[in-house]
Amino acid sequence: MTISPRMKLFFSVITVLFLNQKSFSQDGKVNVSQDPKFEQLLNEKRKINSSITINDRYKIQIFNGDSDSSKKTLLDFKRENKYMDATIVFSTPLYKVWVGNFKTRIEAEKNLNNLRKKYSNAFLINPNK
Repeated sequence: MTISPRMKLFFSVITVLFLNQKSFSQDGKVNVSQDPKFEQLLNEKRKINSSITINDRYKIQIFNGDSDSSKKTLLDFKRENKYMDATIVFSTPLYKVWVGNFKTRIEAEKNLNNLRKKYSNAFLINPNK
């Protein structure tokens, strides 16, 4: 007796359906316990972030050139000025080293005068304007 291809398909489907019902999987229940202080901290962070306006910040550019020299300048600057922010910004085709995050122009100019003693090409910028 030969079994037709339709019968093979029928038995295969029945077998798969039967095995599918009898197989067990993981429950989709997840229990997350979160410290209530975390939510309070998150709300404080949201308040601080909303009060920071990036457009009103001044920076000082102390270097403009190739990648290796900018990295060296940044490391030298950070070694001497541990408490001042500094970063490298890429603007085609040059790398720029920006330092500080000054709220007022007066504060930025005061620091600019001090930085010009070592970095003679330093100048004040307001990046987002």
